Amino acid sequence: MYPNDGFRELERPECLRLLAKVPVGRIVHTRQALPAVLPVNFTLDGDGAVLLRTSAASELARLVDGVVVAFEVDEVDAATHSGWSVVVTGPAMVVTDPAEHERLIRTGPRSWVPSPREVFVRIEPELVTGRELVAGRSLYGVQLAP
Repeated sequence: MYPNDGFRELERPECLRLLAKVPVGRIVHTRQALPAVLPVNFTLDGDGAVLLRTSAASELARLVDGVVVAFEVDEVDAATHSGWSVVVTGPAMVVTDPAEHERLIRTGPRSWVPSPREVFVRIEPELVTGRELVAGRSLYGVQLAP
């Protein structure tokens, strides 16, 4: 987050609560030395880790395994100039433990594009940040123009 930008900073527990409300987020990673952003459905694990499910043959699984990524979710109301944004930053790893994989088949996210062989990607929540703008009023007390 950026200090003094007029948004209210959200604490980690509030960020995780908001994350759990939204079914789709964006994973930010590097592809061919450039930033790449991909919308994905997800769930949160009990420890706050972000879980994705994708084809074992997907480029996404290959590109993010073992590297630090960002994962962003938000909810915005353009009419009232209000909303929030949460970013989780941490290492992403393809789940390779068979017992963990079986647990996630039962409890993890369901793929919106199922494939014959799927893997789970876990993003460890090393840094969780969020910010909120309520009803178009910044922390400076200045009302946004209608």
